[in-house]
Amino acid sequence: MQDTESHGRPIEDIVSGFRTHLDQGLTQQEALDRLAKFGANELTERPRPGFLALLWDQFNNYLVIILIIAALLSLALGEYVDSIAIMFIVVLNAVVGVIQESKAEQALAALQKMSAPNAQVIRDGQQITVPGREIVGGDIVLLESGNYVPADLRLVESVNLKIEEASLTGESVPVEKNAAVVLDKDIPLGDRKNTAFMGTLITYGRGKGLVTGTGMNTQIGLIAEMIQSFEAEDTPLQKKLAHLGKVLGTACLAISAFVFIYGLFRDTHLADAVNGGFLNYLEAEKKDIINLFMTAVSLAIAAVPEGLPAIVTICLALGMQRMIKHHALIRKLPAVETLGCATVVCSDKTGTLTQNQMTVVQGWAGGKRFRITGEGYNPNGQFFAGTEPFDPRTDPDATVLLHGALVCNDAKLEERSDEAGKRSWQIIGDPTEGAMVVAAAKSGYRRSELEKALPRMQEIPFDSDRKRMTTIHSVDGAHAQAGLHASVSSLGSSPHIAFVKGAPDVILDLCGQKMESGRAVGLTADMRQAILEQNRDMASNALRVLAVAYRSLQEVPGTPTPETVERDLVFVGLLGMIDPPRPEVIDAIKVANGAGLKSVMVTGDYKDTAEAIARDIGLLTPGGLVLTGPEIEKLSDEELAAKVDRLEVCCRVSPQHKTRIVDAFKARGHIVAMTGDGVNDAPALKRANIGVAMGITGTDVAKQTADMVLTDDNFASIVAAIEQGRIIYSNIRKFVYFLLACNVGEILIIFGAMLVGLPLPLRPVQLLWLNLVSDGAPALALGLEKGDPDIMTHPPRSPTEPVINRDMAIGIGVVGAVDAIAILALFYLGLQRYPGHLEAAQTMAFVALCTSELIRAFTARSEYHSIFSIGVFSNRWMVWAVGVSFLLVLMVVYVPFLRPFFDTVPLAVDDWLFMLPFFFASPVAMELLKVYFRKRVAGTMETA
Repeated sequence: MQDTESHGRPIEDIVSGFRTHLDQGLTQQEALDRLAKFGANELTERPRPGFLALLWDQFNNYLVIILIIAALLSLALGEYVDSIAIMFIVVLNAVVGVIQESKAEQALAALQKMSAPNAQVIRDGQQITVPGREIVGGDIVLLESGNYVPADLRLVESVNLKIEEASLTGESVPVEKNAAVVLDKDIPLGDRKNTAFMGTLITYGRGKGLVTGTGMNTQIGLIAEMIQSFEAEDTPLQKKLAHLGKVLGTACLAISAFVFIYGLFRDTHLADAVNGGFLNYLEAEKKDIINLFMTAVSLAIAAVPEGLPAIVTICLALGMQRMIKHHALIRKLPAVETLGCATVVCSDKTGTLTQNQMTVVQGWAGGKRFRITGEGYNPNGQFFAGTEPFDPRTDPDATVLLHGALVCNDAKLEERSDEAGKRSWQIIGDPTEGAMVVAAAKSGYRRSELEKALPRMQEIPFDSDRKRMTTIHSVDGAHAQAGLHASVSSLGSSPHIAFVKGAPDVILDLCGQKMESGRAVGLTADMRQAILEQNRDMASNALRVLAVAYRSLQEVPGTPTPETVERDLVFVGLLGMIDPPRPEVIDAIKVANGAGLKSVMVTGDYKDTAEAIARDIGLLTPGGLVLTGPEIEKLSDEELAAKVDRLEVCCRVSPQHKTRIVDAFKARGHIVAMTGDGVNDAPALKRANIGVAMGITGTDVAKQTADMVLTDDNFASIVAAIEQGRIIYSNIRKFVYFLLACNVGEILIIFGAMLVGLPLPLRPVQLLWLNLVSDGAPALALGLEKGDPDIMTHPPRSPTEPVINRDMAIGIGVVGAVDAIAILALFYLGLQRYPGHLEAAQTMAFVALCTSELIRAFTARSEYHSIFSIGVFSNRWMVWAVGVSFLLVLMVVYVPFLRPFFDTVPLAVDDWLFMLPFFFASPVAMELLKVYFRKRVAGTMETA
């Protein structure tokens, strides 16, 4: 039972449609019937994948399948060591993946927490308390300050009602509600003044509403449904590694098949098979064919980098741990690198680019304009008139302005400690009123002291129709106690004073005088125009402006009314406030721009405010496009996608608009990072390539939906996370480069030996040892590199760029060829050195290839920078990895009980001296390649 257009219809029609009564409410029986028919007021959730499904996803990988087949073939041929080692890698990769992926999404559970556990409703004419899940369409709900709204409501009564909707709409201040208005049915969500939404917080006043939507039929329910409807997409790295795995696997099978067939046709006895029958040939040459098949399997082992899946997973996990130190908590493992290739950052404004703390930044009193410094709710700040310091306590007009703003106010400033013992300032009450309390505190005035001097006697509460609030105070002795300026004679001439604050145009219409130099003077037309001009100037800078006025009273009315009190006022001044940008955001956006990242503000706030903030922080540039929600609504998906390259600010947007914006950027080939902290951000966070939630101000919904959570809510941490993402991807490229160069070299060694008629230089178990131990540990150390120093001066890599680009392909080919030539030459010389001792020559080839690859691991630490420029031993993990790996190589050569497993023999000292030049062949080749690449890049830059 739902009405999505109740804001656009008279309340009488809605009451009739829901068959309810505003005073009596539903009957208890009718409520139970509707609960049974339409379901509970809670959010539903799709079944999550079970353990077996997660496990199957880990094995459903082309490269992993090839590894499993290789393990089974090794087992069938009696190579138990090979088989066990390969399966160990496969199982390790699957276990790590399942552990990471089994962190079930909890966005729906978080959304359910936002629903009020209990609510006050009217049934059978009685006010009763019911669990929030038992509320049904047509219920009459009572709303009070401090409560959460339990369902979507059409308001039928509102008394000074304000509701905090920042988590749903992005509005930075509580929204004033008005039950009496009937709105256009197409009005945006944030402008529906006669509606209250499930999960939002009542900050002021009271009201009554008719339930028009429950559970999944609420705005939060719509968001929950959107979250569930978006299927998870593979990250760029997943897609590229999957493609790389298929290429490697296919190449592996093709090479193995070619070698086997080539060996058969090369065999001089093949003619016998043709003439005498194939089965007779197989029987006669059974041993040679098995050896040939084992050679093909050896090539398969050489072609497939067995350690790659596990090393990628472990590298991402280690990167995730490292990013925690940079205040970024990664919830989904592949997202570690995805942020590094982001081309667009779509950022919410409130609480992300701004502090989510309304702050008075400007004031005007007695013809003097002044500004106020400071951050958020911290009561430390300075006053300036122009460029000169200004003490408001020495100025009578500014003094009365701050006194009026402080005492005509219900907010309180408190210093509190969090669970970690960190103290911070917080506002209890309305954020706008809180901003004025903080401004007064910066001048040295405290509410507790001033209330003793100006005790409140009566008040006329704020309401949205009058757009003002009035408090009446006694001023007997106030000058001495509160330190009021001695020349404020007009305040001392009467025993009581009424302070009024509210909208400037409304307050000004009620004034007949203006305060100047501590005295009330007649308000002329020119003075009125000057005040309005000051108001317009502040408003043009996206400031929310409030005016303060007063009136002297001889006595306190028993029942004050606006008509008797709010007239013949003396205008005091203006205060302009804004939710200010975070101080670090400006530098962060500059760094992002330097790294080629496009930053876009996506907010539910008003256009003027969004533009002003975006301009202040350097996000909105000349020629940049600003779109509102209604404007986006009128654009087709294709038209929106055509505009996004110029898009820099989106305002007054709904959750549906945010997902459309993300989709539009993705349609243009961008990798989109979406940052946010509210419920309204959740669908776009999930739809984006990577969602980034705020850890402190963020809602549980945003955190559980996001791929990454910033633990300090610092926009600068996003830039640090992007840098880390780039480093991690660069490191993954480094060890892919390293591993594949090793594997190509091994393939060429085996294949080259067959072509020239040499025995196999390497045994299958030696190849496996190379791939898993000698290559694996250094590759893992490459994943812990700190990154090249210029990594944030390059534009984002193209999302379509393969892991193996042209430079890497050249490097793999050259290094592999040099390795093959060097090792084959050494193997041939080893056969000459030890005639009839194949194992000795194979051991020399095995040790030389291992050592060469371990030395080359140092040069692989950068694709373009020389090993000497980054420091040979600056990566201590590489030193340990190479040292341990080399020790393991020595063990299989010199430990007696290991030699039979690896078919090795001990080498003498002169053997090591003989092999020494061959150790440095591929490392030197790789360093020479870097010189070539650097010169080519420099030449390209000079040409450009």
